[in-house]
Amino acid sequence: MGYALRQPNPEDATMDNQSVLALIGPDCTAEQLGPLMERAREVSAHLAMMLVGASPPFPAASYGSPHYGVIAVSDVWQEQYAEGGEALKQKGEEIEALLETHGASGDVSTVYCEPPAMDDAVGRRAKICDLAYVGPDLRAAPAVFDHALRGVLFASPIGAVINGMAPNGSFLPRNVFLAWNTSLPSARAVHAALPTLLAAEQVTVACFDPVMTELRDGENPGSDLAKWLSHHGCTVTVQQYPSGGKEIGACIQDRAQETGADLIVMGAYGHARMREAVFGGTTRSMIQQTGLPVLMAH
Repeated sequence: MGYALRQPNPEDATMDNQSVLALIGPDCTAEQLGPLMERAREVSAHLAMMLVGASPPFPAASYGSPHYGVIAVSDVWQEQYAEGGEALKQKGEEIEALLETHGASGDVSTVYCEPPAMDDAVGRRAKICDLAYVGPDLRAAPAVFDHALRGVLFASPIGAVINGMAPNGSFLPRNVFLAWNTSLPSARAVHAALPTLLAAEQVTVACFDPVMTELRDGENPGSDLAKWLSHHGCTVTVQQYPSGGKEIGACIQDRAQETGADLIVMGAYGHARMREAVFGGTTRSMIQQTGLPVLMAH
């Protein structure tokens, strides 16, 4: 099923003057960041580069210090903390020089704390950006990666893109696969991705195991969304897929590859985070895969 009011023109939907938050770690390289900066320069986007580093855990013994007493912190911890902070500072200076080399608009900030405290810090910066990219180098520290991503998803109103900083990537992909299930996170993901959808040559609205009732997915699942996107000027195709008992995350990946999608758009954590952490789920499987770029929102 297809809907099209007009052929979209990429020039109609650009990232001009948008602020893109790039969450990166201290081990990111110029080879990883250079293509991102070039893409930002080409579409006149501003890069908010945020260096995210985990500080050494605060010594447990210090928590037992008496009230009004002196907190005793080991010299070793203080040295480790200072070394980590200095490394981030030097990396920030390198990134500022790299931005200037590529002629890209941008700024550099740092978050240096224990991972559980990163959510709010990342969220504060994300609140005044249009979209966030989570760097692949953060995967080397799973706790940092998870909390940086959660900061965008749960402490800000914008979407987060994972696996989207490949050298051959694009801010405006041509073929987008939109996994739709009428949930609020899915709707927020669509709104977060709207500039991307407008610039795409093809958008596939995919519904998996839809419940065809008025109170669930509607009599023709995906058609209402397709009409709305078509009104904006997108070229949209609706597909309804049975999972056949297969995990939905795996189904999304398979179907997206079949359509040749450059980007997957989906809602994140439609179920409780604790449930997903214990039993797994679509969001968790999509976060763990590294082969396909995914734009998600909660």
